[in-house]
Amino acid sequence: MRMRKKKHLDEKLLECKNLIDIPPVTDDYRNVIKDKEYIDFNTVFGNSNPVHMEIGCGKGQFVTEIAARNPDINYIAVEVNRNVICDACHKAQDAGLTNIVFMHCGAEILEKYIRPGFISRLYLNFSCPFPKNAYENRRLTNVRFLDIYSVILADGAEIHQKTDNMHFFEYSLEQYTLGGFKLKNISLDLHNSDFEGNIITEYEHRFSSMGMPIYRVEAYK
Repeated sequence: MRMRKKKHLDEKLLECKNLIDIPPVTDDYRNVIKDKEYIDFNTVFGNSNPVHMEIGCGKGQFVTEIAARNPDINYIAVEVNRNVICDACHKAQDAGLTNIVFMHCGAEILEKYIRPGFISRLYLNFSCPFPKNAYENRRLTNVRFLDIYSVILADGAEIHQKTDNMHFFEYSLEQYTLGGFKLKNISLDLHNSDFEGNIITEYEHRFSSMGMPIYRVEAYK
């Protein structure tokens, strides 16, 4: 179901001082990323702290919680949906968090704006599994996206992924292997494991309350 556009959405987005609103891509993304426009995030944040990124931040529950717990780490939260990124931006502002910046764009153009090796950790929380094979290349763990992450991630940086979808999880493990990533801390039922420090997202709460297992993995090169 498609979310209805919020009333006065454009005005609300203009109120988001922590938002980098990337222009819509009107050309093939492969042409768009050729001309780099690297953002100086050290200037944006006012410091040179390590930078973590969440792709598909939704309404911001995860990134605001983890940013509050880790004030010495900066976070870039990427979201393509204007409705939900608006909620996420205001949630962070209301919490007084200054170590989060939101980017309104798709993951396929991150190479244009993020310097190589700049991101210290990447989070993929409950990404859309795109179950139809025709949409496989839209999955955020498809090898074409892993190639992008390999550019912007620092040496040894990790991808932390959670999902409720078993088939998507199995697909992701296969793609990580194809993309040259190694795997560790694989959990087939996160909430019944001994993992500590888990931050529950909006989707995670919904799925786990229905008794569905949560799958988790860490991938690195």
